[in-house]
Amino acid sequence: MDDKAITLGHPSYVWRFGQDRRLNMIRAYLPMEGAQVLDIGCGIGTYVEKFRALEATAFGVDIDLERVTRGRHEKGLKALALSVSEALPFPDARFDGVLLHEVIEHVTDDRETVREAARVTKPGGVVIVFAPNRLYPFETHGAYFGKKYVFGNIPLIGYLPDGLRNKFAPHVRAYRSGDIRALFDGYNGEIIAHTQVYPGYDKIAARRKELAGLFRNVTYALENTRLRSFGLSHFVVWKKG
Repeated sequence: MDDKAITLGHPSYVWRFGQDRRLNMIRAYLPMEGAQVLDIGCGIGTYVEKFRALEATAFGVDIDLERVTRGRHEKGLKALALSVSEALPFPDARFDGVLLHEVIEHVTDDRETVREAARVTKPGGVVIVFAPNRLYPFETHGAYFGKKYVFGNIPLIGYLPDGLRNKFAPHVRAYRSGDIRALFDGYNGEIIAHTQVYPGYDKIAARRKELAGLFRNVTYALENTRLRSFGLSHFVVWKKG
């Protein structure tokens, strides 16, 4: 596993059930038709491509030149650009919606990233964040054991005290509910939705469709109970005042 994949994550380049489910969640708060949308941490532009297919004017930024170049050439997405999330190359109040999909845990400064996302959002527009949930039983970004990095789902790391947890996973953040909400403190707006969501189980579905269906039925039902707090990711929608 190369260092870039560890620090920037391992995005899925194949659009599957899990992405469709999340796209529908996004669209419930951000109608795409005619909207101006920005995807921060866009990778090769997977969501940008879908937003454009839904008649949005969509742009994406990422710090990884290789991924941006791939999206521009392989997908023909000229609206992808190289940029850090803490200093976006857009004017104030430019977008109806800004997406941070499983990226804020990797940025240099998550608070400054949210500030920039809020800055480029129009009044009445939304910032939508998916981010790792500290209470999910597994660390999905792998972990370090000494100097050795182990890729995969490592159990219970999120339940360790902060100092110890950060020794195992210094390369990625995970958020408690209060942590993710606090990123928006002090800005002119309000959080209009916040919940936790369970995985799409797409890798399991590729091998055992029935088992993935069982997991989906059970855990998606849990999303309507207090046990949603153990879901894979936070889903947060902040509306600008």
